[in-house]
Amino acid sequence: MSLDPHELRQRFASLTTAHVADACLRAAVPVRCAPAAVRPVLPGARLAGRVAPSRHVGSVDIFLEAIDGAAPGDVLVVDNAGRVDESCVGDLVVLEAQAADLAGVVVWGLHRDTADIRAVGLPVFSAGVTPTGPQRLDPRPSPALESAVVGEWTVDATDVALGDDDGVLFVPAQRINELFAVAEGIRDTERRQAERIRAGVPLREQVGFGAYLARRAQNPALTFREHLRTVGGAIEE
Repeated sequence: MSLDPHELRQRFASLTTAHVADACLRAAVPVRCAPAAVRPVLPGARLAGRVAPSRHVGSVDIFLEAIDGAAPGDVLVVDNAGRVDESCVGDLVVLEAQAADLAGVVVWGLHRDTADIRAVGLPVFSAGVTPTGPQRLDPRPSPALESAVVGEWTVDATDVALGDDDGVLFVPAQRINELFAVAEGIRDTERRQAERIRAGVPLREQVGFGAYLARRAQNPALTFREHLRTVGGAIEE
């Protein structure tokens, strides 16, 4: 699929980051999750959009420049190196992102103005909150608007950011159609399995767990993941 912002959000609307992460495993795509501390400021928030990267050095002008160069539907991804001694994004930056029709903001660092950000309503994902802003102004690195580091991952405009209550996942834009298709299959299988559990059919019975144990006794190298693939089950990926 092309990266049409509306189509991207619509396609992700019936999926979760967990579905897409499992699809990455199945498609041999690196699973690039933001650190677990990065959570939605407003529970229930969801975002999907191309990464618009920015590296914070102490002033909001880098965010304004990133927003100025972003396209509608992009996600402003802020790299503040996971710092916990300062906030780097507040309500004015979020309002500016909303005014530019961005899909949301992801902060590898802290935010402030929580109540005002929640009132704005734009999806914002952050590693936490503190009242103080930066008290520094560092030299601007050359790739400040070319890439952002989030935890152990470096992301750029060739990536898509997906976010929900489970956190944020980054996936390569060129493989988004393939990953969504795989994720939809996983979602549908898991829904059928959940319905059968509610109807009284244990998951162990559905996935032939007894048969797996017997096969593993004969072949200790057999993994449960391999077994699931042979029976068409989904729980791990």
